[in-house]
Amino acid sequence: MVVLSMQWTPTRAAGLEQFAAFLPKAGRRYADARNFDDGTGRSNVSLLSPWLHAGLLNETEVCTSVLAKHSPQKSEKFIAEVFWRVYFKGYLEQHPSVWAEYCKDRDAAFSRLETNTRFERAYSEAIYGRTGIEAFDVWARELMETGYLHNHARMWFASIWIFTLKLDWQLGADLFLRNLIDGDAASNTLSWRWVAGLHTKGKAYLARQDNIATYTVNHPDGPLPAEGLAMEATALEEPRNHPRQPLSLPDVPSEDAFAEPFALMLHDEAASHAPLTLPNVPSLVIGAARPAARSPREMSDKALSFAEEAVAGSLSKAADAFGCKTTVWDSEQSLANLLSDAGVTRVVTPYLPIGWTRDALWPELSELQAAGNLVTLLPELDRATWPHAKAGFFGVKKQIESILGELGVG
Repeated sequence: MVVLSMQWTPTRAAGLEQFAAFLPKAGRRYADARNFDDGTGRSNVSLLSPWLHAGLLNETEVCTSVLAKHSPQKSEKFIAEVFWRVYFKGYLEQHPSVWAEYCKDRDAAFSRLETNTRFERAYSEAIYGRTGIEAFDVWARELMETGYLHNHARMWFASIWIFTLKLDWQLGADLFLRNLIDGDAASNTLSWRWVAGLHTKGKAYLARQDNIATYTVNHPDGPLPAEGLAMEATALEEPRNHPRQPLSLPDVPSEDAFAEPFALMLHDEAASHAPLTLPNVPSLVIGAARPAARSPREMSDKALSFAEEAVAGSLSKAADAFGCKTTVWDSEQSLANLLSDAGVTRVVTPYLPIGWTRDALWPELSELQAAGNLVTLLPELDRATWPHAKAGFFGVKKQIESILGELGVG
């Protein structure tokens, strides 16, 4: 069975099948057609982001397969898009106050909704696609119904939300996180900040009616009308800076770190054991999905179920692969008690990037780290790329060839 576009099955097998279907188009065809929003039947983009975010696939294996099929020149645009994901994560690791400030300001914006009827009405009209701006309303409904938006549509949507509808960008970012199956703390937060003129200071993104018409010409309802848009986008300002912090990356663990019985912990940003390299077999695999921590408001069923089922299904696969027991660590349980009951003291887990999963899991994991009983696995692509993610994407882009060469990719 060929995976159809916009069909999100939360398994590694489904992600690999979708990738195989897209792989022949990852070269010039992608470069030429990637900016067009063709509606829910789209085949001009990879649609891999849900599986990449969940850790069912990883960026290294995607780049390896693409460069085995296409030349670096023909696949340059696609490889760069993959690296944007890695860049955003590395940037947020070095500017963690961006995430903390977003969460604080989001909560304050929700409080304002409760006391301002006009503001709450404008917000409701936007999220349910009743603004009267046809293109925006189409995307709002598509977001709710499918859990996905084309990247270009995300930019237009954010620009209209901020500069035409005059709504808090944090509420729009929250809407995306609650509904996007591929919602990612780094990519989502920093993309909204980029549109607002906060990521690249003073340079905001303006959605234009003619640009929307050009790139939605193949949409089933296109070209999508977008009348009444703001004619200028004055970059937002914020009261504080977010100075860069030194990266504190985990050491590459030695084989000794896996010598005694240990538990492997999978979470909703690293749901599968398959992309990991483990020198020994775990005695227990723990599932720790926390997608509901994305927002204080209710998550969409599609985004919630994809994350939860990705981890649950991966536990079953891990049990078969390792011949060990599995268990679930939910938000009502104590990790210490769970480990004690299993007779395990050491936990191995893929790196927890800045974002809601880390916020939810780290209070207890930090106690394990302090006791020397936590082993963190960081992908080598992240380790090689993040030090270059200090400011804008260009610092990463000019290093892509050498990074891939260092990793033996391409």
